[in-house]
Amino acid sequence: MTGNRHAHAENGSIEVICGAMFSGKTEELIRRLKRARIARRNISLFKPMVDTRYHSADIVSHDQSRIEAQPVGHSKDVLEKVSDIGIKGIDVVGIDEAQFFDDGIVDVARELSARGIRVVVAGLDMDYLGVPFGPMPALMAVAEQVTKLHPVCMVCGGPASHSYRIVPDNNQLMLGEKESYEPRCRPCFNRGMQNP
Repeated sequence: MTGNRHAHAENGSIEVICGAMFSGKTEELIRRLKRARIARRNISLFKPMVDTRYHSADIVSHDQSRIEAQPVGHSKDVLEKVSDIGIKGIDVVGIDEAQFFDDGIVDVARELSARGIRVVVAGLDMDYLGVPFGPMPALMAVAEQVTKLHPVCMVCGGPASHSYRIVPDNNQLMLGEKESYEPRCRPCFNRGMQNP
């Protein structure tokens, strides 16, 4: 088993989990990291310091699944914290809400994978205007695996791909939950944007 573990650990990779709000991105990230723990991998999980919706440190999904994480203010902090632990100490790095990080998170993910670490990233692929969000498009481009999840459209019940903001606020970064956003399919999103 030890031989297989080290052989696997030398093959770094980048996985991206994306989609609209309420699609289960964080839940899927937590599921993958818990499975990595079951497989006796050493994991380290990071979240942006600005995301304090459910907990200041832990990552918590909408269905209240949770896992401990380290809040960081900048992408370089992820690399520094992993380096402090040591290259051989971490097998899997998880990053939640990647859209809130600076563009340097792409280079961080690439550097970690070059060190043989499996990097699992979750985040919104589009903002409330339906525009690609922050570093997510670049992360998706460099990833070996991209999983796009779809919640249920709250208007028609079909598969949703957009996060429709239901409160008036023009800031791109506005943390919120069901009181502020709802998932919508493209046609229902477009109708809402035309007739707010």
